[in-house]
Amino acid sequence: MKPLRQFDLNLLLLLEALLTECHVSRAAQRMCLSQSAMSHALNRLRQQLDDPLLVRASNGLKLTPRAKSMLPDIRQAIRMIEHSLNPPEPFDPARSERCFTIASTDYFEAITLPPLMQELQQSAPGIRIQIDVIAQDGNLKQLENRQIDLIAGLDNRQQIDPQLIRRQWHNEPYACLVAEQNTLVGQQLSLQQYCQLKHVLFSDLAGVTSDQIDHWLVAQQHQRNPIARTVNYMAGARVVAFTDAIMTLPRQMALLFAQMLPVRLISPPKGMPQIEMITLHHPLYANDPGLQWLLQKLHQ
Repeated sequence: MKPLRQFDLNLLLLLEALLTECHVSRAAQRMCLSQSAMSHALNRLRQQLDDPLLVRASNGLKLTPRAKSMLPDIRQAIRMIEHSLNPPEPFDPARSERCFTIASTDYFEAITLPPLMQELQQSAPGIRIQIDVIAQDGNLKQLENRQIDLIAGLDNRQQIDPQLIRRQWHNEPYACLVAEQNTLVGQQLSLQQYCQLKHVLFSDLAGVTSDQIDHWLVAQQHQRNPIARTVNYMAGARVVAFTDAIMTLPRQMALLFAQMLPVRLISPPKGMPQIEMITLHHPLYANDPGLQWLLQKLHQ
């Protein structure tokens, strides 16, 4: 048996054409080659396979027994190669039963997930969403091993492994929460008032969200007076409800807590930067039709 590497695979399609047509000119026409080029290919094939393949008979060229036995396998091999080279099948969310795992922030889980699931129940009822935590290392290994499909909601200032694909997802202004009975503040905070109040700080992975506000304050020679730091928006909002402290968080989160807890919204100092949130996925699966569909849903 000859090793495959000794066979010129460029001749495989020409071999199939020759054996199917049993005619050099027709095979050449089918493969868009000259007759002389196809004759040269036939001679090379005869040498490599040590078989005449096509032999002149009374009514034209005929296949040798070996050529006849080879033809079905050659056709199957070509079909398999073509199938492998074809683009992946389109993703059909209406019929899919895929489970997507998303490592996310509180914001994504509280604000984005409920309406997303409402829509999926109508348009893609078989699809399931599983929420996971964002790890300190940014879930690089989980993304690479496909234990996690996507990270959603991280602050754009977060230091992330550069090989991951980062996409801008959502920008949102901040709002401040205070207890309903808090009479120390009105509806709008000045920068001086903001810094004089007690604060409950929120930190996502590595404290980036909180740092963004603090860096902005430092640039203006100000700083906050924290009494607590939390990694959960709900916990921070509950602390605010029982104290005279304030908390700065994305406006939609603040609106949600104002419906659930005895807290109210006030406007932060003018000029405070917005939070810029991103999605992350691994380049290994960038062309996965299902992941592309999910990203499109989130970026809508």
